[in-house]
Amino acid sequence: MSDPTPSSLLRFLIWIPLLFIVDSLFAQRDSITVSEIILDGNRKTKRQTILREMDLKEGDVIAVTDLSTIIETNRLQLLNTGLFILVKINIKEWNDNFGKIKIVVSFQENWFIYPAPIFELADRNFNIWWVEQNRSLRRVNYGMRFYHINLTGRRDRLKTVVQFGFTRKYEISYTLPTIGNNPNLGVVGEAFFAENKDIGYKTVDNRLLFQRFEDNILLRRFRIGGGISYRKGIFQYHTAKLNFHRNTIDDYVIRELNDKYFLHGDTRQRLFYFSYNYTFDNRDFKPYPWKGQILSVSFEKEGFGIFKERNGMYLTTSYAKYFPLSKKISLEAIAKTRIALLRGTQPYNNYWAMGYEEDFLRGYEFYVIDGLDYFYLKTSLRFQVFNKEINWGNLMLIPQFKVMPFQVYLSLNNDIGIANDTQFTDINFLGNRWLWGGGPALDFVFYNDKIIQFQYSLNQLGENALFLHYKFNF
Repeated sequence: MSDPTPSSLLRFLIWIPLLFIVDSLFAQRDSITVSEIILDGNRKTKRQTILREMDLKEGDVIAVTDLSTIIETNRLQLLNTGLFILVKINIKEWNDNFGKIKIVVSFQENWFIYPAPIFELADRNFNIWWVEQNRSLRRVNYGMRFYHINLTGRRDRLKTVVQFGFTRKYEISYTLPTIGNNPNLGVVGEAFFAENKDIGYKTVDNRLLFQRFEDNILLRRFRIGGGISYRKGIFQYHTAKLNFHRNTIDDYVIRELNDKYFLHGDTRQRLFYFSYNYTFDNRDFKPYPWKGQILSVSFEKEGFGIFKERNGMYLTTSYAKYFPLSKKISLEAIAKTRIALLRGTQPYNNYWAMGYEEDFLRGYEFYVIDGLDYFYLKTSLRFQVFNKEINWGNLMLIPQFKVMPFQVYLSLNNDIGIANDTQFTDINFLGNRWLWGGGPALDFVFYNDKIIQFQYSLNQLGENALFLHYKFNF
């Protein structure tokens, strides 16, 4: 075989670098660098506030196979703030030569100011008012509530309430998630005053009994205080608060209705209240989660021996897990328990377990179950049956509400729970026994954080009814 000529050797040496260039141009990159994040549409919300809610940062090196998942995760994290109705994240430039991309985050900001008139029910839920209270308009609150959910563009919230009707109430609170240039440290402050001519003075057969005086105020409540918050990363929160409470009742309550409303027949209860809460929350969409989990641990101390009118201490733990079984099917499981660390006799107004706010079993909306401790497990198998953005166009005068994200879900609910009643078992029958309730429901989610639920629920007492629940987050 003859030796290669000088000319053929030269051509070979020229082709080698060309092959490397072509290979670098057409080879699939394993990772990409985020060179810039561009924000579009945040007229009020500050840039640093938005970037604080994202775990996608400028300079990040991301595996190409993970890019779409990371973008969707960050989109949902921004929606979870409640500051935006719509969030879209797109890639503006993809430079393969340098392995860099630019990210564009586009927003439609929420309506931040809610000067909302108050016309709401005073009872624990709609079903109590409709059935047991005969739709009485005397049990309705009215007035004005003012929210600003982004006062300075830093996701700070101001809330003021002036309310009349069943409960006359004045309230102001302010939450600032970031102090100065510290993105992790925040503060909260609040003051509250309320008085009622009606009072829920006793639980009999696990039903609240009420008394009303037209000329006398039966219950007054006042509290003031504040606290600090610390946020670690995206998903972890610490909050500590110290409040002073002063509650008073008319002496008629002690003489005629319930001498155990406060301990020792007192008509006044004063206490300092300390609480600490730790939360880990990586749910994908907080108003109606589809996957992820949330863990919350709370410690509460009521009374420090200064006034000797209240002495309670509790440890509360809740855990919720969301299992996406498919794109349109998800399983929700929520477990919660509270343990009283001090086992002494408690005043009636501080002795409660299930039946209030979110701590209820479906099918038992008409009941309250008092006790020192409680545990429940609530599960829901949910099917998405509708998901669409509805454009109201000129029918909607408020620009932020012209496009309405709207979803409908069918859910099958199953709840169990138990409350440890150590004080009033002679007049209540649902304590110290396992309870079951559940049934089918339709959940309507609109504007991402407003939910209406129609639940047809049964319980082990053989009762069944259609219940209405709603959550309007501000």
